[in-house]
Amino acid sequence: MAAPFRCVVRRLLRDCMRKVNVVSTHHASKPIYPAYGIVCRCYSDDSQGKSTHFGFETVPEEEKAERVYKVFESVAQKYDVMNDAMSLGIHRLWKDTLLHIMNPLPGTRLLDTAGGTGDISMRFLDYTRSQRERQQRHSIRSQQTLSWQDMTSSPSSNGQQERAESTAVVCDINKEMLKVGKDKAEKMGYSSGLSWVVGDAEELPFADDQFDVYTIAFGIRNVTHIEQALEEALRVLKPGGRFMCLEFSKVSNPILSSLYDAYSFQLIPVLGEVIAGDWKSYQYLVESIRRFPDQETFKGMIEDAGFFRVQYFNLTGGVVAIHSGFKL
Repeated sequence: MAAPFRCVVRRLLRDCMRKVNVVSTHHASKPIYPAYGIVCRCYSDDSQGKSTHFGFETVPEEEKAERVYKVFESVAQKYDVMNDAMSLGIHRLWKDTLLHIMNPLPGTRLLDTAGGTGDISMRFLDYTRSQRERQQRHSIRSQQTLSWQDMTSSPSSNGQQERAESTAVVCDINKEMLKVGKDKAEKMGYSSGLSWVVGDAEELPFADDQFDVYTIAFGIRNVTHIEQALEEALRVLKPGGRFMCLEFSKVSNPILSSLYDAYSFQLIPVLGEVIAGDWKSYQYLVESIRRFPDQETFKGMIEDAGFFRVQYFNLTGGVVAIHSGFKL
């Protein structure tokens, strides 16, 4: 009875907080990812005639997704190199910080949405495997102080700990980004626990209540309907699951903000042209950062989607922020 009651409470709270625009739910006839029981939540298609932003441009809503797809298709091969160049390598520290705040335990199931080349998922697997090895070392040390009778009387608990295996699903709408990520993962020796799925953050191809943690790193600002992506994140998380978003945000210090703007608009497109041969794509990425909501506004959007205990952590003076929330 607890699970149905929890679902009813959650729906009532969400209905009070915002107008739900979900019109139907259906099962896909040809599952993309059978292990999770694929479903796709359908939303009303009322985008005709509506406009949105693509960087500083105003474009029809139905056009933005296609243009964003082409941007990442263009930059996929040089994506990781450009991340290092644009951030001077600091993006690695930001992603490490995300994992330390998450602090996942062995056995955690992660959905890495807009996961691109798999940076977050690979860090996640490294982190949970390190945790697992630490638990095993602790178990061995504790067994050294046990009597033979104690050691033979409780094998099941140790066996369960041995079997704890974390899994990560990288879900991205861009096939070229996933291809680059899969090739990288194979070269780095990630042979188990990692899956790759083509999927849209606004209509995730997974059943309800599937994942312990949902992450989206440097991806949500490229989504046409952010509110819809947040609702999908809530849907696929298990009760008690955690939403975490790493994204560029607003710098509060005026001096740092001026320096950041100058660097972003004058140097990043140039780096894009020199390294990736693509000025326009990196001009869009810089502009998209400026159009993304500030920390407090985005926090309110996450709460409106139905998440609780929402908070954020500014990194590098607010150049990026990590937002976190939990599903009831």
